Amino acid sequence: MNDTQLFERYDWTADSADNSERIDKYITLQDEDWSRSQVQAWIKEGRVTVNGEAVKNNYKLQTDDEITLRVPPPKEMAIKPEAMPLDIVYEDADVVVVNKPRGLVVHPAPGHYSGTLVNALLAHCKDLSGINGVLRPGIVHRIDKDTSGLLMVAKNDRAHLSLAEQLKEHSVNRTYAAIVHGVIPHELGTVDAPIGRDPKNRQQMAVVFENSKPAVTHFIVLERFKEFTLVELKLETGRTHQIRVHMKYIGYPLAGDPKYGPKNTLELDGQALHAKTLGFTHPRTGERLEFEAPLPQDLTAVIHYLKQA
Repeated sequence: MNDTQLFERYDWTADSADNSERIDKYITLQDEDWSRSQVQAWIKEGRVTVNGEAVKNNYKLQTDDEITLRVPPPKEMAIKPEAMPLDIVYEDADVVVVNKPRGLVVHPAPGHYSGTLVNALLAHCKDLSGINGVLRPGIVHRIDKDTSGLLMVAKNDRAHLSLAEQLKEHSVNRTYAAIVHGVIPHELGTVDAPIGRDPKNRQQMAVVFENSKPAVTHFIVLERFKEFTLVELKLETGRTHQIRVHMKYIGYPLAGDPKYGPKNTLELDGQALHAKTLGFTHPRTGERLEFEAPLPQDLTAVIHYLKQA
């Protein structure tokens, strides 16, 4: 087999908004898992072409330029265990439930092979399922770097397959707490709108009706403040950035969200979103398990501030 067949290929077309943008910056913006230094290395290795020709990092895009990136497969031995503090909520021979702090990346990606939850888990328990390959062992689902809260991890392939099937069947109970901009006037609601890559900004997701997947989010209002609302959200599906995209779509973007909302509106480093409840059927015993993680200190401090405002 030609080893180029193992590469993951990405294609983009520059539009007028990208005119004069450096190629390395443009590609870095297409995926939040890619670092600028990693993209620059790929360009130097000739893995990036514009209109079929290799370019340098400082190449400036023109409207309608055709950009291609070929990402090489991950290195087999790239991921190393790293001892870090972990808030383990539950653990047995099959499953780990961890309360992830804000700011911690869930799994390694090209250019970011250390300092992630997976590195910490490999040091903690050593046995994780291999279904998702060397970069994401044990990871059945993920939450964003700047979202805190509960995550289930599979310690073997049998558990992984069971948990993944429960996610597919929407039988996993996942509820979130969030602070959103604006005062929601009604008590509850459902957002049923498909999500796909934003054609205008490939680093973001958006409600789009082509090349998208169904997405459903339910919410109830917990408390209203002068200019914000505290809500509880329940996921029926699990699309990338689903809550963040859906709340922006209905006009109530998450507070502190650097990607989908107004920036620097509250004293938060990232979006005000916490995965508070996680429930699933144990893959071996069949027992229904339910876990809850209290709001982190930064969110409780913000809520206290909003009550006083």
